[in-house]
Amino acid sequence: MQSLRIPVLLLSASAFAMALLPATSIAAEKFDGHWLTTQDCPAQGKMEELIRKIPTTIDGNTLKGDKGTADQPGYEIITGKIGDDGNAKLDVNGVLANRANAHGLFAHKGEDYHYTVKAHFDGDKGTGTRDTGLGIESRPCNFTFEKQPEGAAPPPSAPAPTPQ
Repeated sequence: MQSLRIPVLLLSASAFAMALLPATSIAAEKFDGHWLTTQDCPAQGKMEELIRKIPTTIDGNTLKGDKGTADQPGYEIITGKIGDDGNAKLDVNGVLANRANAHGLFAHKGEDYHYTVKAHFDGDKGTGTRDTGLGIESRPCNFTFEKQPEGAAPPPSAPAPTPQ
């Protein structure tokens, strides 16, 4: 009789573990799909307004969006992991294309930059703000994230109205 208990316990534990797998998979895919990220940085001081649309993909709650040609002036990439609660700290890296959108005396075309964005996603939308630190070295930027309809092609990379 005792020899039957071990297989029954193993079978029960396996069935319980298998029941949990779909829930984990669904949570990981909560935000998956094609998104359109809009970056809006208002004019500040001598810096011009910057609005850019960035085609973005979320896969396994990992966000990646980029615009331009890698390592060339004007390129920007935004990456990061979205938590199951919708909160994210995203990294933005890029190559400066226009001094009119830079802060600092020594900023120049071709210079690399980096900053972070604190974001929150809820359903098919999200919002975020640029971490401005003490506000001395950067300007505020707002981000909106819009999930594109299921089956839609990835959004095209739209040119920014103001060059960067």
